[in-house]
Amino acid sequence: MVDTPGGPSKWHRVRAEMVDYWANVLYLALFFGFIANYRRLILAHYGVDYTAYGVEFFKAVVLAKIILVADKGLHLGRGYEDRPLAIPTLYKAILFTLVVECLAVLELLGRNMFHGSSLEASIHVVAGSFTSIWLAHVMVVFAAFVPFFAFRELERVLGKGRIVQLFFRGESGTRLSE
Repeated sequence: MVDTPGGPSKWHRVRAEMVDYWANVLYLALFFGFIANYRRLILAHYGVDYTAYGVEFFKAVVLAKIILVADKGLHLGRGYEDRPLAIPTLYKAILFTLVVECLAVLELLGRNMFHGSSLEASIHVVAGSFTSIWLAHVMVVFAAFVPFFAFRELERVLGKGRIVQLFFRGESGTRLSE
């Protein structure tokens, strides 16, 4: 990769992508952690143990990388950027909700095969997992992705760093056009 005169250096681009990546990991890890804790508390009410917290962090790490590659490398969802912000926001929320659910299916399939089940038996377990609990998970993931992608779309329109400036640097009293 050759740096262009006057453009950001290779180090700046790598650093910016790492900051984006770890911000995504933080948001997703907190979100998936909340879901896991919610699940644990409900199951504890019925006397069932739940201990799959580590899986949620790795899911966040993988999904954050997928989002970064899809956005920076594949330019996924860019065809809608000229439309009102609700369109690319909802499109990306739906798209990545499907990605999360595909990861969940692969995780369940892999977990069953790791514990000695055959591929056929594992597929049967996966097929049986599409219940109202699965639908509730889909709804919660989608609901979490709407603000995630809404903030990303706002940042795209307002400019890099403007959201952080407005939220965390006490400049919310300034007008956006300034």
